[in-house]
Amino acid sequence: MSEQNRNRREVAIFANGCFWCTEAVFQRLKGVKEVVSGFTGGTIKNPAYREITTGRTGHAEAIKITFDSSEVTYDELLEIFFATHDPTTLNRQGYDIGTQYRSEIFYTTEEQKQAAESFIALLEKENVFNSPIVTAVSEEKPFYNAEEEHQNYYNVNKNQRYCQVIINPKIDKLNKYYSNKLNTLKT
Repeated sequence: MSEQNRNRREVAIFANGCFWCTEAVFQRLKGVKEVVSGFTGGTIKNPAYREITTGRTGHAEAIKITFDSSEVTYDELLEIFFATHDPTTLNRQGYDIGTQYRSEIFYTTEEQKQAAESFIALLEKENVFNSPIVTAVSEEKPFYNAEEEHQNYYNVNKNQRYCQVIINPKIDKLNKYYSNKLNTLKT
C-alpha cells in the first residue's frame, strides 16, 4: 500500500444499537474497508458478549469502521449513521433496551468531534426528528472486538428471523436512499 493511500485511511466508531444491524449497513458502503463488531465505552477490560448484555459493564455494542476518506467522507458516514437508527431514544433501539444499545459517536480526532457536533446541530435546527437527539459524542475509548460468531453476522445468517425482521428493512432503506454510495459487490 502506498503512503498516499495509507494516509486516507481513517477510523470511525459508532454505537447505534445492535452491532449485527450496524455492521451490515456499513459493510455495504463504497470506501469502507473493514467493519468490526465490538464493545466500547465501558469500565472493564476485554468484556465478553454475555457480560455486555447485562448492561452492568457500561459498554455499548459498537462498530469500528476503517474507511478510505477519498471514497467516503466522515460526514457521509454520519448521515447514514443517523438515517439507519433512531437517535432520539435513550438506551434503546426498537426491542433492544439497555445502555449497551445507546446511540453514541466515539470520535478518534478533533475534526470528527466537530463534524459530529455540527451534524447533530444541523439535524436539530432542521427538525429532522420529532424528538430531541440523545446521541452522545465522546472521545474514543478502548475498543474490544466481539467474539468471532458476532463478526459478519448478517452476511452469514441472512435466513435467521432476526435478520429478516430487523436488519433487512435497514438494508432495504440503504439500497433505496443510498444506492449511489453502495459497493455493488457487497449489496
